[in-house]
Amino acid sequence: MIRIIGIDPGSRVTGYGVIELRNGRIHYLTSGAIRASGAAFPDRLREIFEGIGGIVETFSPIELAIEKVFVQRNVDSALKLGQARGAAICAAVMHSLSVYEYSPNQIKQAVVGRGHAAKEQVQHMVKILLSLSEIPQSDEADALACALCHTQIRTTLDRIGVSPHARQTGVRR
Repeated sequence: MIRIIGIDPGSRVTGYGVIELRNGRIHYLTSGAIRASGAAFPDRLREIFEGIGGIVETFSPIELAIEKVFVQRNVDSALKLGQARGAAICAAVMHSLSVYEYSPNQIKQAVVGRGHAAKEQVQHMVKILLSLSEIPQSDEADALACALCHTQIRTTLDRIGVSPHARQTGVRR
């Protein structure tokens, strides 16, 4: 059994989703969003850090899959997004989780089959792949999609004999 938390980072809203890979099948456990309400940016980062830490303590995942920062037109937004990612990654590392990063295109390709899929397509496929009764909110769907992407890549690398350490460092066993 392997539990994975997927994260869709944001400085105001950070989506999360926890899934479990058990006997070759994926099971949905929970998802939601951490809505950072602090007026000061450092307060929002603390809320993200503590929120992710609480989810990790509650659901005990062993791996974190997180979306990479992509270059945006607004440099300030990209920097804030990077700091929100850093808060989430630090929370995971403080709880000894292995961290894996995926680009938005990798995630969409893995879940929808198209690297430039629309958000609605990602939401729909997440609902189908996890047998959810409703379409998840956008931030939740993106986080769950990140976890699903990691599960697919992880399963493939297991089959071809790539060790967990090599997955993070790029070294084959």
